[in-house]
Amino acid sequence: MKALSGLDIGIIIAFLASVVVIGAWAAKRASKSAEDFFLSGRSMPWWLLGVSMVACTFSCDTPNLVTDIVRTQGVAGNWAWWAFLLTGMLTVFVYAKLWRRSELATDLGFYEIRYAGAPARALRGFRAVYLGFVFNVVIMGTVSLAAIKIGAAIFGLSPVVTLAIALAAVGVYATLGGLTGSIWADFYQYTVAMVGAVAAAYFAVKMCGPDGTGTLAGLFKNPAVAEKMRLFPALSGTDWKSTLMTIFILPVAVQWWATWYPGAEPGGGGYIAQRMLSAKDEKNAVGAVMLFNFLHYALRSWPWLIVALASLVVFPDLEALKTAFPGAAEQFVKHDMAYPAMISKLPAGWLGLVAASLIAAYMSTIATHLNWGSSYLVQDFYVRFINPKASPKNQVLVGRVCMLVLLVACAVMALILENAKGGFDLILQVGAGTGLIYILRWFWHRLNAWSEISAMIISFAVACFFQWGAPACGLTGWLESDWRAEWLNLSAWKLILGVLVTTIGWLAVTFLTRPEPKAVLDAFDAKIKADLRVLPRGVLCMVLGCLAVWSCLFGCGYLIYGIGGVANGGLIGGVLLVVSAAATAVLMKLVRN
Repeated sequence: MKALSGLDIGIIIAFLASVVVIGAWAAKRASKSAEDFFLSGRSMPWWLLGVSMVACTFSCDTPNLVTDIVRTQGVAGNWAWWAFLLTGMLTVFVYAKLWRRSELATDLGFYEIRYAGAPARALRGFRAVYLGFVFNVVIMGTVSLAAIKIGAAIFGLSPVVTLAIALAAVGVYATLGGLTGSIWADFYQYTVAMVGAVAAAYFAVKMCGPDGTGTLAGLFKNPAVAEKMRLFPALSGTDWKSTLMTIFILPVAVQWWATWYPGAEPGGGGYIAQRMLSAKDEKNAVGAVMLFNFLHYALRSWPWLIVALASLVVFPDLEALKTAFPGAAEQFVKHDMAYPAMISKLPAGWLGLVAASLIAAYMSTIATHLNWGSSYLVQDFYVRFINPKASPKNQVLVGRVCMLVLLVACAVMALILENAKGGFDLILQVGAGTGLIYILRWFWHRLNAWSEISAMIISFAVACFFQWGAPACGLTGWLESDWRAEWLNLSAWKLILGVLVTTIGWLAVTFLTRPEPKAVLDAFDAKIKADLRVLPRGVLCMVLGCLAVWSCLFGCGYLIYGIGGVANGGLIGGVLLVVSAAATAVLMKLVRN
């Protein structure tokens, strides 16, 4: 571990102090009412919300996850999350305006305007605790696991000390400023985080040459790096079928619509919905999600990918990481630790800036999840079922207490987990098979509250079975043998089976139970104005949006490859950027019309 200089420490302290100032500035407004604390008074502009959304997903565990994927599956492995652009663009052009029209306090309020009676109330209350606490703690635990690895690699801190410092810092401004403080802090933190990510990529390339003289050309010529650079899976090799199906076809064809994942919920939801609900109007809600998808997929990926590729030269395997950090607990030394390990080798000053950027990424994500989770616990559980007459000040107070409880629970979860990819797979598996409901429920009246209740129960039961039951009964070994392993790896088979079992289950329950009362459905339609006739244009815009963003993402990649001496990289990159610009132009014309 490299010792932090006085300059590094000064930069980090100055950053932390500035974030606390933002929280204190927003505290007065946030304390006025629950709507101000959780929704910023529904007054936020699209550009600020879009940056806030992407800052939420710019967590310190995300570069760790990307590094893990690149080191084990290559750059093409990132289709596991690039494929979620499909649901993101569907949200932009179909669902964003519907969410804003609902004028709900949280997206869970949807249940009592779309469904009726005791099942709707039970669903809302259970989801408030399940998502706001249980699921939320798993997500924050995954993020805090990355903080533990950063603390060990850069600061030489133990897991407990790292969590105590990190959670105390974010707890101060999150509980003070509410959503307003989080959104403005997100804007500031995203700027710092992007500068830090680009700086990290620059110095990571330099590390790959003697005496810090590495170049992109030298990096890309390294055999360990060259075999990981493909943007799409290779159609050759001994396991090409499994690779193609697992890291490309499955995410693009199934995963994006069939699974529920925070920040990429089919039909929108979670903290993305929270920010859409806090927008000034429908136009700002749509613009915010559009900006988020461009920034999230097209702008951020390559600095992380470059560092991940460079880590294959500096730390070629896990043994190299263990040797570099002998004091780190073996439980945490996995491939995702290579990212903070690379950061730890930066020169003085830059180390402090990049460390501050990772702290910024951590704080923005945790603050968002604290506000989002506490909004569920307060609005959808406490006020709805325990104290309906709670005053605005009481609601804010309870929200702050809930945040503190969530902080403690997330620290415990972080100490249990081991690597970022494992947490990602767990979250996907728990949500497998539920996604289609969230897409259809706005338009298909036959769906009822029991559809969602059964989907949630079945998907969770299937995830538990694969975690504990499948190995005991031999199913895991059966899935990993013969032709099955040739086509899909174990995690992919689990996802496919989870989607099939859950979807069949909730469809059966839907048709075995009664539809919602006509009066409830008519009132929902009158409020939301969800019109099936606009779907074809919405889907066309979705396709064009994906073409624009993916072309930009890969165009930038090929240009970088071209600078590094890859044949025709510059030409391919230029063509793709022209395609991106053309698709964007057509898309803007369709949107204006």
